[in-house]
Formats: sequence, structure tokens, C-alpha cells
Amino acid sequence: MAIDRLIGILAILLREEKATAAQLAARLEVNQRTIYRDMDRLCRAGIPLRSDRGRNGGISIMEGYSMERTLLTEADRGAILAGLRSLDSVSGTGYYRRLMEKLPQAEAGTADDCVSIDLSSWYGPLLAPRLETLKGACLRRAPVRFTYCAPSGDSLRVVEPVRLVFRWSSWYLYGWCRERRDWRLFKLTRMLDLEVLEETFPLRPFPTPITPVQRIYPEALQAVIRFDPAARWRIIDEYGAESFTREADGSLLFRRGFPDREELFRWVLSFQELAELLEPEDLRRELAERLQKIYGKYDR
Repeated sequence: MAIDRLIGILAILLREEKATAAQLAARLEVNQRTIYRDMDRLCRAGIPLRSDRGRNGGISIMEGYSMERTLLTEADRGAILAGLRSLDSVSGTGYYRRLMEKLPQAEAGTADDCVSIDLSSWYGPLLAPRLETLKGACLRRAPVRFTYCAPSGDSLRVVEPVRLVFRWSSWYLYGWCRERRDWRLFKLTRMLDLEVLEETFPLRPFPTPITPVQRIYPEALQAVIRFDPAARWRIIDEYGAESFTREADGSLLFRRGFPDREELFRWVLSFQELAELLEPEDLRRELAERLQKIYGKYDR
């Protein structure tokens, strides 16, 4: 759209002060003739542009002309407001609400009204102060110490925090673990006795993207599970409609990799009588033995 292109030209000139028509055309993916027409439109709108010839020439905004250096459309403002509201949903300080008040409000019915992102959780009263504490540690480059609860047991960790990450519907701390001597993601709700240390640390170069999902949830074993059709909604909700096939008897056949047997068992058992683990055969037998032990407790 022409208006977006005009805003793009102004944004470039405000940021870089001068650019040639050829540079503007390349960056906005139009020809130079279109750039010259846009310059004429901007001048008619009251924005004084000048074009200098020669080796150091180019298009610039005339000196002494003052204008707002932040050019945002209604949709731009709406997107920013939606993002700020999402951060305020987990912040206990009201900082982002106050920041929103400084921005020009978008018109009713624009993007800020159409999009609502809530990053809070059931652990809201616990999560908000923990997020603020860890954010401060990241900014100060101060190590944090905490007890971390994991399936393998509790462990004391000292971590050099660099970023807070919202992934897989949960908040994580990304940092260098001094005990494991590697980059790790730590789920905030599993942290106990969080403490910020007085020392500081030099920032290490960290990999990008941050810890791919395959490292956190490696598919170490492949499982085949048969589901009752009543479980279809949940399988679609968690893994998508392409994750299973429908059998002739109406049952659903699901194939997927899991990090370990405990993760597999927890997930299968959460479906109760609606799921049956078919493969691997040795894990099917082990699950049957566990169920017998559970039954034995209740049979008494």
C-alpha cells in the first residue's frame, strides 16, 4: 500500500538521515520512479524533502524541520498494546500498564481489541515476584541459586541467567548452569528457595535459537498407543489431527516419540481406560505390572 511505503520512506530518513533513491527503491522493493512519485506526495503533505546531487548526495529531510520520530499506524499501536498487555498479565508491578498509558491509544476495533494474550498461570501469586526477581538478576548479570525439583530428584543449582522464556505454555529461565557446565532451561514453578547472589558474571556467548525442543523433549523411544474415540478431542488438542489414524473398528492409532518411559507412562495413564499401550512390548509388560501393584493397594 502507498501509505505504508510513505511511512517506510520517512522511517528510513528519520533513522539514517539520508538515502539515495536507488537505496530506497531496493529496500522497499519498488522502482526509482515510484520513489520519486512518493517524494512528491510527501512534499505536498507538508514534509520538506531535499535531494542533493553528487558523490555524497541523496534524499533527506530538510534541516530545522521537526516531526515525531516514531511513526506508527493504528495496527502498529494495536500490536504493541496487545504485547504490553500480555506482559502485564504476569507482572506484579504494573510497569507495563503505566507504559501503555504513555502510548497513543489505538482506535476501538483495531488490533489491540482483537488480540488478547494472557501469559499468566494458576501460579500467578507465586510467579509474578519470581519473574521480577529473575528479570533483575538477568539485567544485573547476577547469578541465582535455587533448589530445582526434577523427576530425577532435587538438586542445588547455581545459574548465570540471561533470559526469561515463555514456551510450551510455561515460563522458563535460560542460563548457564555451573553444575552441569552447559546451557539449560529451568521451569520457574519447579524452583525452590530462589536467591540472587551478590557477585556478577561476564556474559557468555549463548546459542541461538535457545535450546531447541528436541533437546528438552528428545524422542528417545517410539510408542504405539490405541485410543478410544472418546479421547480424540484431547489428542487433537495436544498433538494435532494428523497425529493418529482411524482404524476399521473406530479406534485411533497413535504413533509418537517420547523422552523416556516415565513420561510415556504418565501420559498414557492420564487417559485411564481410554488408552492402551501396544508398543514397545517390554514397556507394555512393565506398565501392566505397575497397574497390578496399584490395583493391589486398592484391592486390600
